[in-house]
Amino acid sequence: MDIPIITVVAGLAGCGKTTWISQQISQINAGNILYFSPGTGNLPLDQTRLAADFPHIQVFRDGQEIEFIQQIISATAVFIELGAYLELDAVEQILDDLPYRKIAVISPQEKDSEYRNWAQQIIRGAVVKNSIIPTKLWRVPTEGQVVDEESLGEFWYEVTQGAYGQVIRAKGIFDVADGRQIYGDFVAGIPSANFLELDVPRHLEGRPQRFSGIEVLGEDLDEIIMRKTLVDCCLLDATITQYQQQVKQILLEGSVE
Repeated sequence: MDIPIITVVAGLAGCGKTTWISQQISQINAGNILYFSPGTGNLPLDQTRLAADFPHIQVFRDGQEIEFIQQIISATAVFIELGAYLELDAVEQILDDLPYRKIAVISPQEKDSEYRNWAQQIIRGAVVKNSIIPTKLWRVPTEGQVVDEESLGEFWYEVTQGAYGQVIRAKGIFDVADGRQIYGDFVAGIPSANFLELDVPRHLEGRPQRFSGIEVLGEDLDEIIMRKTLVDCCLLDATITQYQQQVKQILLEGSVE
């Protein structure tokens, strides 16, 4: 049987693995493209982001390994992203004896790296601040929650500026009061960008039943205070309903004009 090109991508947190995979997907004009990032559990941030950017690809989560393997034979291209928290040989347990190529996205300052010895091809990645030694990975799903965007902005600023500990990487997907879903991405040492709106339908009927959540990687993180502050950003049912009614009215008036 013909096995498609299976590309396994590894590297440190924030080096640009998902960005590189996105670039590759955008260059494939047609066909069945698969993406899987093992070990993300109930927080599939990268899967959700890629599915929004490329609705035509098939995205797999933990627990869908069998379906993923079964789909490989009919795929045009297959991408597996290994998080920095996984051992490099973790992919062998998934793919068994299937052939794959190994790509490492490496920061320029990484002279001695296990990724260099592992990879068949090296891709120059972002300059990741390596003075912070990550000791904690804080991951919180927020499905069903709607956040006040201004409060979220203040919370995100505090997270990325060290108010809750030294952070090397933070990313999150959030539902905001006007029905949009936005994506935040931070890497220590790289200028922060504004939240990005995901290309998904607005949710304007009650609490959204779609994935949202946050992941923070860093040193000496105050998880209790972070969680409390994030909860304070979340809106009550009555406030959510009020916002949704206002947005629907604005959108209706705009369509009439």
